[in-house]
Amino acid sequence: MNLYDLPKFSFPKIKKGAFGLIALVIFTSIIFGFLAGAISSAFFYVQIKDYLEKLNILPQTVEREIVEKEIVREYLPQTSQEETIIKVVKEVSPAVVSIMKREIEGGTGFIVSEDGMILTNKHVVLDEEAEYTVFTNDGRKFSAKVLAQDPIQDLAVLGIEQEKTVDGNGEFVLESFPTVKLGDSDKLESGQTVIAIGNALGEFRNTVSVGVISGLGRKITASGGGFVEILEDVIQTDAAINKGNSGGPLLNLRGEVVGINTAMALEAQSIGFAIPINKAKKDIEQVKTIGKIVYPFLGIHYVLISEKIKEENDLPVDYGAL
Repeated sequence: MNLYDLPKFSFPKIKKGAFGLIALVIFTSIIFGFLAGAISSAFFYVQIKDYLEKLNILPQTVEREIVEKEIVREYLPQTSQEETIIKVVKEVSPAVVSIMKREIEGGTGFIVSEDGMILTNKHVVLDEEAEYTVFTNDGRKFSAKVLAQDPIQDLAVLGIEQEKTVDGNGEFVLESFPTVKLGDSDKLESGQTVIAIGNALGEFRNTVSVGVISGLGRKITASGGGFVEILEDVIQTDAAINKGNSGGPLLNLRGEVVGINTAMALEAQSIGFAIPINKAKKDIEQVKTIGKIVYPFLGIHYVLISEKIKEENDLPVDYGAL
């Protein structure tokens, strides 16, 4: 045999049935391999994508829907706190109202009952001869009536009438107002995040500001428009409170009202004050049940003792008080 001559080689003969079986096995393996690879790739992509988004490596947008071949992108909050604040503002804003006196001066209030009871500051509705108008966040306008004023605290309760709507049965029903949730101001802590919503400067409705509780149990002397009052045990916050915010809600991150914004320090920056909501709960309940706000008191009357009073009352001394 020549050095470069190789022995002849021939493939073994394969029966027709065996060839078809081998081809089927190969085809099936390719299909299952492709599916397994696709599923694994999708799973690991989702895991890696979520991890990268948490590290702020990927853009924080999400595709919502395609409109006319254009992708609509929705902003995603960057932190859980920001997401919470946005959620609170969306939930509470429909129940926050602007209170206008002759549509010139403005204050704020918030709806505490579905039939239209509104809590605000007393100094917002102090003028007994004025006509007050309430504007809701969706632009509706209501004539408001002052139901009661707290004789001791800077609080007042207003009322607006429900609108009539037609239900599915064609009958007239009273439309319920959106309301706020009341929290527990006794559980507040300094440093806790709070949100203020109000009619800033009587012009910018439902303005939102965020801050923390700067102090608790403060005592201040509030004044303005001929109104002077000493307020005790109030909340101090650095959330921006401007003229017109009076009567608006101070909220915790649960969306609960923990205070009623009432005053600001003019000679300082970022120092505002709110009345704890627990002080207002009694007022709300009394207006609902008896239609007014009352306080129990013990009346004491006295006169200074003089020689004449001593003789008239046969007293042993001519000094002191009776």
